Amino acid sequence: MRLGHNAFSSGQLDNTAQTSAIAGLLNFKNSMKRLNVTNYKAVATSAVRESANGKSFVNRVKRETGIDIEIITGSEEVRLVYLAVKQKIPLGTRKWLIVNLGGGSVEVCLADNSGIIWNQTHTIGTVRLYEELTDNGKEPLEFKKLISEYISTIQLPKIKKMENIGFIATGGNIEELAKIAKTPTNKSGISILHKGALHSIGLSLSKLTYEERIKKLNLRKDRADVILPAALVYEKFANLAEASKIIVPYTGTREGILFDIVNNITSPQEHLLEKEKQISSIALEIGRHYQFDEPHGMHVAKLGLSIFDQIKNIIEHHPNDRNILLAASMLHDIGTFISYKGHHKHSLYLISQSEIPGLNGHEIILAANIARYHRKIGPSIKHESFARLTLPEQKQVTRLSAILRIADALDREHIQNVKEIFVSVEKPNLLLTLKANSGTYTEEWAVKKKGELFEKNMGLKIIIKKILSMKGADAKS
Repeated sequence: MRLGHNAFSSGQLDNTAQTSAIAGLLNFKNSMKRLNVTNYKAVATSAVRESANGKSFVNRVKRETGIDIEIITGSEEVRLVYLAVKQKIPLGTRKWLIVNLGGGSVEVCLADNSGIIWNQTHTIGTVRLYEELTDNGKEPLEFKKLISEYISTIQLPKIKKMENIGFIATGGNIEELAKIAKTPTNKSGISILHKGALHSIGLSLSKLTYEERIKKLNLRKDRADVILPAALVYEKFANLAEASKIIVPYTGTREGILFDIVNNITSPQEHLLEKEKQISSIALEIGRHYQFDEPHGMHVAKLGLSIFDQIKNIIEHHPNDRNILLAASMLHDIGTFISYKGHHKHSLYLISQSEIPGLNGHEIILAANIARYHRKIGPSIKHESFARLTLPEQKQVTRLSAILRIADALDREHIQNVKEIFVSVEKPNLLLTLKANSGTYTEEWAVKKKGELFEKNMGLKIIIKKILSMKGADAKS
């Protein structure tokens, strides 16, 4: 069933579609009960993400089926697709453009075996295109030309100077197009669809009516309408990548979810570290885009994570807190791209509008709020962005921003003088031992000034016990 039917034009999930979706989810619930399934993950993508009643639909599903649905961002879709593709294709050091086309959006990323280098989400999905460019399903005479003109504005500036980029396409439509082209699959279940063949299929599809596509090509009704827009979108990206062939791995978001579940169960620590690596890579790309002070951002993140790791056993924390703090710490100063004045507020906006695979939409908002409070006044319900958070989330932001403020204070002059920090708790004190290149008078002053939020919320007095010099200076007790 098509949950996104009319959702992109009306901004609302259709009641009939919601009811059908819930009926399907009840079938899944009964099957899981029969098979004693205890671990599952249900996600919603662009249709629910963009609809005004998306959250109420999620609440209705929970109420009527007991199933928890997570509304994921486009960047999280990218991460899941990458996870699935990586299991099937040896990416190596070559750069690959991975394009995942859905009903409401297309997710694009540049990646290699080390991770996702950058990603984008475009609100150009097959269902969205079809419903926006047809008259209640009636295709205009120049439908192909209209679609081509509509998608002509898509650009990928990041890949213009790159050579030998591979092209991987995922989604049900590219799989159907590969079948229409009669492309064989290798022993790994992968097909290679040549761009010329895709172009020819697009021309052929444009000459067939909706009914003819069903009859002559044996397409499902909910595939026959969107197959032409899909062919043209994939060809557009192939042209942008200057790729002569398209790798079709017959895997995607669903398989990525399965790998994500398995990895989280079998090796949770490695799973979090993999996410950390991915978040760091994307945050670095975002920071460079906004011309941030890279050594400072990376160093504050290093110090912040070190503090977090050393005190996490005595504070309340959540499984992904470390990664949220990582993103907030690296990007806390990107608001200076707009203006130094009030840059913490600009950082809030820029981070909240960013896509960071490894963090869901809610976690990105938390990271944005944490970065907002790295300076000036602390968290307050008088601030709109903070007031919108739940009480547990407000406490979470306060805890992590308190850590960030200390880490930022320890690089007050942006010269990375403090190389390491050792933390110990001797109640009612939190003892900090600093390993530095030279004297730390400025850093101590900054910690005293910015450490008040930590002291107030953690109930611990910050004491800098002694200084260990890395250049032979006297230690201070």
